Amino acid sequence: MAIDPQQLRTCLGYFATGVTIVSCAVGDAPHGATVNSFTAVSLDPPLVLVSLSRTSKAARLLAGRPFTVNVLSEEQRDLALRFAGSPEASGPSPSWLPAPLGLAPALSGSLATFSCSPWATYDGGDHVLFLGRVERLAHRPEARPLLFYRGSFHPALTRSRNRTDRIAQPG
Repeated sequence: MAIDPQQLRTCLGYFATGVTIVSCAVGDAPHGATVNSFTAVSLDPPLVLVSLSRTSKAARLLAGRPFTVNVLSEEQRDLALRFAGSPEASGPSPSWLPAPLGLAPALSGSLATFSCSPWATYDGGDHVLFLGRVERLAHRPEARPLLFYRGSFHPALTRSRNRTDRIAQPG
């Protein structure tokens, strides 16, 4: 049975995700693209994966380069639109944090950042899968995430401070 690509895209949209901007540097110039296909792969070694359309400028720029995954906070909606190439984008230009030697720049104000060295690249059909080894990370526990669901951005739901619904960690 053949799957209609548009029906698949619509159905996948029911999976809520975080929103990231994947950044790299070409020369001294930072570049980035809005990406919601991001996942953890391994804790040892520390690996993450981003999936980019094979025909995208971002896939061409990322090949073989260090990259940073900037997990966006709800205040960064305009940056998500800007790096997605949306004409609705407004607000100030992005503020970049200087990159440590051998790593890619990070966006100021992100909820979390994962600065990676290239680990491996895999064929993913009409996408390219980029695995990166996490070399540096940071997070802002007081910030709240920007979410993507059914084709649009949403703020995270407010959570009661006295809830105890965290998943227990083994050990």
